[in-house]
Amino acid sequence: MASEKNLNAKKETVKEISDKLKNSASIIVFSYQGMTVEDMANLRKELKKSNSEVKIYKNTLAKRAFTDANINNEEFWEGPNAILFGSELLEPIKVISKFSKDNEHIKIRTGLADGKILTLDEIKAYAEIPSREGLLTMIASGLMEYVKEIAIGIDMYAKKLEENEK
Repeated sequence: MASEKNLNAKKETVKEISDKLKNSASIIVFSYQGMTVEDMANLRKELKKSNSEVKIYKNTLAKRAFTDANINNEEFWEGPNAILFGSELLEPIKVISKFSKDNEHIKIRTGLADGKILTLDEIKAYAEIPSREGLLTMIASGLMEYVKEIAIGIDMYAKKLEENEK
């Protein structure tokens, strides 16, 4: 029988995972078997830039926290898993997707965004969305075309008025 101390430690871990589940905009569960310590350190460093983190928990404790949060992803708890908790929606997904392309040992299993379970195709689609700055640049570029057209039109009209005055 488990000692009271071990049982309390496990309860605290489940509570920690549950709190992270509630406070994260995006969550990715991935397999990391075969990754080097250096690769994991690089991944964590990249994720830290977007205020995200990777944690490794025992599958039984993580599964219990997910079940307590009414998230049914039973089939993804085989083998060693790591969980990415992102405070932003897109940036952590982009980072882990890029790392999984560059590192054959990372296999994304499932994810959550705003409480909804994501398929691998949905995770891939999220990863391809441009960043906020990229989207704003695209909008600004599109608007600049209209401003340019208006400026040319006003210039032509001004030249026409000048010709009529002569």
